[in-house]
Amino acid sequence: MSKVKKIILWVVAGFFAYAVFNSPDQAAGIVSDIWGVLVQAFYAILQFFDSLLSRT
Repeated sequence: MSKVKKIILWVVAGFFAYAVFNSPDQAAGIVSDIWGVLVQAFYAILQFFDSLLSRT
């Protein structure tokens, strides 16, 4: 199973490298969007715990 996992990892990494070299502006936009989603999720989790502790 380890070899299959390693092959899949290399294929995914190769695809990302191809996507970045083929269209760097679009790849940067995708990374920026993903970062924005992660930051919003973090703030939502913080807001949830703040409301649990009745700080707001």
